[in-house]
Amino acid sequence: MLKPLAILLFTLLPQTVVADVRLLMAEERGCYWCAQWNEEISHIYPKTPEGRTAPLVRYDLHGDTPDVAFVRRVSFTPTFILVQDGVEVGRIEGYPGEDFFWGLLGKMFDRANIPFDEAG
Repeated sequence: MLKPLAILLFTLLPQTVVADVRLLMAEERGCYWCAQWNEEISHIYPKTPEGRTAPLVRYDLHGDTPDVAFVRRVSFTPTFILVQDGVEVGRIEGYPGEDFFWGLLGKMFDRANIPFDEAG
């Protein structure tokens, strides 16, 4: 049994709140732009600060929808949805190419006030 002083000290220690952050990728079979993203980005994404901060979770647009509070229905593939604690906080519809993808993704993180995991 903890003594009252130990309980008090524990409650005064700084608490780190870790948010559950993910990047969902809605895709479908035969999607040219999904294949393009896979060729250009998928192999490096997990190694980047963005990938460490928001691991990629893929799902089929025509399959089971993840348990996420979406802002609106997903209609296009690929669609990249930044999710924090089960709530959509940003979205990229389509794949604009490698150069634009990273810039748009960075803006989503900034707008959602999600810092990157720089450790690597």
